Formats: sequence, C-alpha cells, structure tokens
Amino acid sequence: MQRRSFLTQSLSLPFLSALPTLQAAAVTPPLVLGAAWYPEQWPESRWDEDLKLMEQAGLRMVRVAEFAWSTLEPHEGQFELDWLERAVEMAAKRNLVTVIGTPTAAPPAWMTQKYPDTLLTEADGRKAQHGNRAHFSFTSEKYREFCARIAGVMAKRFGGNQNVVGWQIDNEYGRTSNDDFTRAQFQEFLKKRYKTLNALNEHWTTAYWSEAYTDWSQIPLGPSGNPGLFLEWKHFISETFRTYQHVQVEAIRAHAPKRQFITSNYMGWYDSFDHYILAEELDLVSWDNYVGRGHLDALKNGIVHDLTRGLKRKNFWLIETQPGFVNWQEVNNALDKGEARAMAWHAVGHGADCISYWQWRSALNGQEQYHGTLVGADGTPVPMYDEAAQLGRDFAKVGGAVGGTEPVSEVAMLHSYDSRWAVNFQRHNRNFDPVALLGSYYRPLRRQAQQMDVIHPMAPLGGYKLVVAPALNVLTEPMAKHLEEYVRQGGHLVLGPRSGMKDEFNSLWPMRQPGPLADVLGARVEQWYALDEDVPVSGPWGQGKATLWAEQLKTRAQGVEVLMKYGASNGWLDDQPAVVSRVVGKGRITYIAAFLDDALMAKAAEWMLRLSGVKPALGPVPDVVEVCRRTGGGKDVFIVINHSKAAQKVVLPRAMRPLLAGGAAVSLLNLPPRGVEVLSV
Repeated sequence: MQRRSFLTQSLSLPFLSALPTLQAAAVTPPLVLGAAWYPEQWPESRWDEDLKLMEQAGLRMVRVAEFAWSTLEPHEGQFELDWLERAVEMAAKRNLVTVIGTPTAAPPAWMTQKYPDTLLTEADGRKAQHGNRAHFSFTSEKYREFCARIAGVMAKRFGGNQNVVGWQIDNEYGRTSNDDFTRAQFQEFLKKRYKTLNALNEHWTTAYWSEAYTDWSQIPLGPSGNPGLFLEWKHFISETFRTYQHVQVEAIRAHAPKRQFITSNYMGWYDSFDHYILAEELDLVSWDNYVGRGHLDALKNGIVHDLTRGLKRKNFWLIETQPGFVNWQEVNNALDKGEARAMAWHAVGHGADCISYWQWRSALNGQEQYHGTLVGADGTPVPMYDEAAQLGRDFAKVGGAVGGTEPVSEVAMLHSYDSRWAVNFQRHNRNFDPVALLGSYYRPLRRQAQQMDVIHPMAPLGGYKLVVAPALNVLTEPMAKHLEEYVRQGGHLVLGPRSGMKDEFNSLWPMRQPGPLADVLGARVEQWYALDEDVPVSGPWGQGKATLWAEQLKTRAQGVEVLMKYGASNGWLDDQPAVVSRVVGKGRITYIAAFLDDALMAKAAEWMLRLSGVKPALGPVPDVVEVCRRTGGGKDVFIVINHSKAAQKVVLPRAMRPLLAGGAAVSLLNLPPRGVEVLSV
C-alpha cells in the first residue's frame, strides 16, 4: 500500500457520525478561575469532596483528561468514557464547567509496544522509551490515526454535553523526530515549496561549499549549517505541528458545536514552531505561565502575556500557572504570600479571561510529586488554597465589570519567529539574544505608556501611533510595503539593529540594511559590528552606551536627521550616526542601529512616545506599580497592582470607584504590599 503524505491529505475518519442533538449551553463566568484535575488518579468516592473544596474556593472550571489515554483506552479499540462523563456531571453539580484535553501528549504503553513507529527517534538514532510524555513522533501517520480516533470518540461523547465548554488539543507541543520518514516528509515539503531543485539551489546559494543538490533525496534532515535549510526546517516543524493539530481539530469539530471552543496550551517564548500559524484555526490561545525560581518580574512576564494575546489579537486563557511553586528548578522557592494573587490579576490586566492552576492536588507518584498545588496529597487544603479562594471572591465580585473588555494600546511591537530563528542561528555575538532586545524596548515603553501590544509584522497597524520593530532581521517585500504604507499614512515606525538583513529564504538582501526599507529611510547600514567593548553614544537623548552590537549608518537622502552619534571606539564607528530619523508622507521612520543600555533606551522611549503623541493610560505611578487598562462594551476599567513588599500610594488623575474595596470613588489609592485594585472610570 502506498503511504499518503500528511502534508497533502487529511485522514479519513469513518467512525465519526452525525452531530448529536445539543442541549442548552452552560454558563461560563466572565472571569474564570480553575485548576487541572485528574480524577483518574483518585478513587471515585473522593471526587465530590475535591469538587466541593473547589466550589468553596470559587473555582468554576476544571481541565481534565489531557494525560488520561491509558484510562480512556486501556486496550486498543476499547474505550472507557463513563468515568469521565461522571466526573463532568459531578463537577457541574458543584457549578464547575469542564475543559477536556485530548490525551495525545502521553500515548499508552500498549500502543508504543505494538507500534514502535509511533515513537520518536532521538538525534543519536535511538528510539524514545515509554514512561515519559511527548515521546511520540508528530509525523507518524499511525500515531495521527490513533490521535484522530481518540479525539473523535471523545467529541462524539461530549460534543453535546452542556457542561463541557471547550477542548484543549494535546499539551505543549515540542519534540521532533529524526527518523527516515520524517526526513522524507521534509524533502516532500521542500519540493512543494520550491518546485524545482534549481530554485532551491539558487535561494540557498548551494554553490557555496559545493552544497548543490541534484536529487531531493540528498537533502539532509535539518537543521544543518546552511541558513536556508535551517529556516525551512523550522517552517517544516511548524507545518508538522499544524497538521498534527488539525487532524484533532477536524475530529472534534465533526461533533462539537462552535460554543465549545478549541485551544492548545503554548509556552511563551518557546520557539520550536511558528505559533501564529498554529493559532489560526484555534478559537482562542492558551499558555502555561510559570515563574519558576525567584519572583514575578511584571515587565518580563507581561511581554509574554502580550505576545500570547497577539497571536490572535484577542484575549487568551492562562490554562496553567503555578500555585506557589514548581518542582523543576534548582531551587523551587515559593512565591510570597499574596504574590500569586497579584500574578493572576497581572495576567487578567494583560488580557487573560481565565486563570487555571496546575495542579489541584499532589499526585502520590509520578514525575511531579513536589509541584505546588491547592490541596495536598492527603486531600486537605495547603496554605495556597486560601489565596486562591480570595481570588475566587475577587472574580465573583468584579467579573461582570471586567468581562467583555480587553487591553487597548496605541503602541505595538512587531515580533517575528523567522527573525528570531535567523538571528539565533547566526548571533555573531553569542550574547545577542533577540528576546532580550525585544525586552529592552518593551520595558521602558510599557512602563511609560502603560499599555503595549506585541503583534505579527503583517497585522493591521492603522490603530497604532507608534510601532517598534527591533531586530526584524527577516524582512520580506510584502512586509516592507505594509510598513511603508503605515508610515506614509501617519504612523511612526522605529526599526532596531539587524533589521532588514535577510529575505524570506534567510539569504542576505543584495542591498544594504534595512533592505527594502532603505530608500524609505533615506539611509543605510554601511557595516555592522559585534562588540566586545561598550561604545559611547550621545545626542539629544543624552549619553549612554551601545553594548553587544553597533551599526555604522550613512545618510543618503534629504531630510534625514541624525539624532545620536557614536563616540570614540574602534575607529570605524567614531563620530558616525547611531540613530537617524526621517519624515515620510504623513509619518516618520526611525532607525536605532545599536543595542542600547537601559538608561538610554528609557530616554529613547520617552522621545518616541512624546513625538508620537502617546500618553500614559492612567498617569504617573511608582515604578513598582503596574497599570493595565481594559475596555469594551461601554466599560472602562483599570487594574492597578503593587508588585512590591511595601505599601504604595497612587494619585489618580480623577476620582474612580474601587470595585474590589467597594465604596465611594477615590482620588488617592492606597495599595498594601502585593495589593490589587480594580478601578471603574
């Protein structure tokens, strides 16, 4: 029998039947508090006691089944779902809705034993062993058949269940396989993309080091040393995960109505695949937020919330977060008392409509025995339970005021997986971290403007007064036209170092940086320099330093303003432009050619915001206080969070009503340590 490529054909699922008659939809609270619950690990006689404790703490959602395959299908083709239906119904009696996870991140032992081709192959050629998770091959057609079948069987059973509000596909996509079938799929992927080997050889410049291919079968499994092959390998992984996800979405949608959302839980900055591509067919995006060791850094964490919200440009769910501490760091310290509540409101402020803890109760065995929970192994609450209960009361009190709103911003940061991959593949300075560069822009802009979006370069830009694009290394012609149009229509575009170096094939543009935007800028990069010593920079923004990276700029058109210059350093950069800006059409384009120190970036942010006409959402607040604004449905609320261990005072620009504290409108807000208030305008 000829094998079918998963890249070209969907699986045929004859076991799927017609959509069942639907009952009335369950009601989901505007702000959802929940936890991951694993009823299969505990005697059924204990379930209601757990659910009662959840209800008393204000939890209104449980996520179940995402690792329960061996319980749901203990033997091949033998499905046992009655226990799960009883769990869902018992949860509903305690006013908890359910999100069901497909259990495909953890295949059962009968499968991996009987069908070893479902296991992934490690980089050293060894097959993965059973006893962990994510040890399957995403490209295995046999595994995809099993995944589609279990997802379809579950959806057929629960698609009409009024108490099931959503589905989670798999769990934290990640590992890839190094087997021959995966290599053949990669070669097929390239053949469809490039059509001919001549085109591939040209785009990859395979004349270099005699890499030219004369047969598709010669192309190795990525990544390899060639930048073009490397980037296509990442594209292939993204397509692999997308099609893997799609067969499960397709199987669920055959039975589940649209009122049941479909999501998958992602992992912040994790860049094994392009999250924008996978997010397209999901109803909402979820992610797993863990501080790990240490304490919450609101700006470092906030950018990831905004990144996640930007995947679909809509609110998201925090489907996993730590209840106090984790188990996988060198030192698994606990968050301070009150910090988990502040962390939850921090997520809501950035667009989360659900906070779900991982996990509800300590497992008696398994790899995560020491992870934080709300209930101990003995079934009684641990101290963190009370803090979760306070959050439950918060959500019940102000959920109606916050529900239906979303963050709004006049400032956006552009984020591209292709650009991150390209820079990380060839950092040229091992300390040049593109995520750190994004953070160096985000921190001062978010602190001063108090709102920020993180979006794809091709997202609509018309609503933004300021758009920053640090290290937009891969700049395609459509992107350049999109950005130029934004500028000409009145926006302010700020490019950062290493922008516009590469095309979509990870090849250097045959024009200097910023590539197809060089003519619009009226300047170009003469040369780039990886720095092992800081270089002084000075100008209207003050004095500071370029670290890690600096580019020598040269103006080439009328009207280009040199804002900052380098001081004496390596001779090449001495007295050369470091920042240039130009008015184009109704807007402006600026190029910052260096990785600037934090103090100078704060001055740069102040200049960008002032010139673009962006004002802070609420007004001046102490540095340790975070302001988040959510708007929608005629409602306008500010979430104000004290992330410090000391009390803070916030002077409000006008009287506002404190919804958590209750009472009359106030003009002065007194926040206790780790304190939170929700203000209604």
